[in-house]
Amino acid sequence: MTHPHCYGGSTVPNEPVAVTCKVCGGHVHEFLDLGRQPLSDAFREPESVAPEFFFRLAVGRCESCTMVQLTESVPREKMFHEDYPYHSSGSAVMRAHFATVARRFLDTELAVPDPFIVEMGCNDGVMLATINQAGVRHLGFEPSNGVAEAARAQGIRVRTAFFEEETAARVRAQEGPAQVIYAANTMCHIPYPESIFRGVDALLAPDGVFVFEDPYLGDLVAKTSFDQIYDEHFFLFSGHSVRAMAEHYGFQLVDVDRLAVHGGEVRYTLARAGARVPSAAVAGLLAEEDASGLSDLTTLRRFGDSVLRVRDDLVALLRRLRAEGSLVVAYGATAKSATVTNFCGIGPELVSYVCDSTPAKQHRITPGKHIPVRPPTAFRDPYPDYALLFAWNHADEIMAKEEEFRRRGGQWISYVPDVRVL
Repeated sequence: MTHPHCYGGSTVPNEPVAVTCKVCGGHVHEFLDLGRQPLSDAFREPESVAPEFFFRLAVGRCESCTMVQLTESVPREKMFHEDYPYHSSGSAVMRAHFATVARRFLDTELAVPDPFIVEMGCNDGVMLATINQAGVRHLGFEPSNGVAEAARAQGIRVRTAFFEEETAARVRAQEGPAQVIYAANTMCHIPYPESIFRGVDALLAPDGVFVFEDPYLGDLVAKTSFDQIYDEHFFLFSGHSVRAMAEHYGFQLVDVDRLAVHGGEVRYTLARAGARVPSAAVAGLLAEEDASGLSDLTTLRRFGDSVLRVRDDLVALLRRLRAEGSLVVAYGATAKSATVTNFCGIGPELVSYVCDSTPAKQHRITPGKHIPVRPPTAFRDPYPDYALLFAWNHADEIMAKEEEFRRRGGQWISYVPDVRVL
């Protein structure tokens, strides 16, 4: 059953047009339709009358390489632009994570004469800052000039461009090969992997590594964290699909690391085919996926059924709380919350406002459902009765910061992996 305020919501979709895999060209079987969605980071001025861009958010699995992907892509220039509001350094947890990543590279792959590292989608330079402090040659690619300027202000070398074959080849000609090409929460955004891999092939040293970390399909399915599906997350990677993608473009998956950040990610290390021996961790992850049936359509359709259950339970809870006269707000104007609000039909009538620490989002309204965004000070003046935790992947950090809310009787609402009042 589709909620009356939702568009779509089917787990047995019609497929009016054939969708081909962006990796191998195989047929993509759609298994979940999350309806009509806006750009997830398009926070608007309240008085704006400009039309919003909407697209159909649906996800499917390739029958050949098992890659899970959106069935409709959004032009990259609409998502990553001058006003792109996300800053990676906004979370203490993420700052610590990227400092650890940088130190690991410095101790391993970059412990060679005149090392060179390139980062795709370097954002505000949170990882490259540690590299820069170590005096190591580096370059960040960042197409969103606003966050690129924040990186440059720290002395980080940034090129305001998309990483692809042409731009990578130009860097190779000017600066030589890179020992490491790294990307965090970036590869999953890119629906044209062939150009990326051609660029990696042009720029990477013969014994270098291409390392990227992104949300992991296994965690998404296990946690029913359907809000990880939005316009910027075109691909939802698994060990099997990344191995197939790497081999398709002449590379090899040689290592994997499970990560706790962002609700569950995997860091994939790729090398040129035959250049390195794959670690035991690769075989372990693939065996785990085989045992759980992660790549099976039946598993993914069961996930879709769980998504509908979470939607219905969340809307029912919010309606009951508002009917009882409770003040309900949300915490964290995340990109992924656009999927939740628009799929579930949650607007200001159910959630009065959402508080967020990002200045670029404050005093604006959320994409599609137009919930007001206020600074964190509004959360305490007065405290609400309930807070819907959109930034659930930062729950520990947020709850520690907002202990007074709980002491005064406030309660958190979570919807991952199911709807609960904490």
